[in-house]
Amino acid sequence: MKFMMLLQSDESNSVTNGPEEEALNAMGRYNEELIKAGAMLAGEGLHPTSEGVRLTFDGEDRTVVDGPFTESKELLAGFWIIDVASKEEAIEWAKRIPIPEGQVEVRQVFELEEFDQSNEYVQKEKVWREETGTSRTA
Repeated sequence: MKFMMLLQSDESNSVTNGPEEEALNAMGRYNEELIKAGAMLAGEGLHPTSEGVRLTFDGEDRTVVDGPFTESKELLAGFWIIDVASKEEAIEWAKRIPIPEGQVEVRQVFELEEFDQSNEYVQKEKVWREETGTSRTA
């Protein structure tokens, strides 16, 4: 089962603004444990919202707003995608994330098998995965 662990923070938090050496080393050791356990599929930290943009969708209209997003109480600071046996195992990995503050949201990732198998794009995704050995969407 795939899960995404979403690291949430705010703009004033060191997690959001990039870790210092000690925190970077702790995160590296944590990631190394995930890799050794065969659980880590992907994981990255994100630059602050001051370097990003937010898009708002309203029908056909698209509005782009430059960061920072100070009105947001919770911001995405990073993520991991892990492959583990259960939600409980994902939670146990999330509990071990070496952060001094913030929140982590754990959410299961849809598997291709959960979608209507007769759908044209599900079929195309299956072919893509067979040809490349990778996933485009999950």
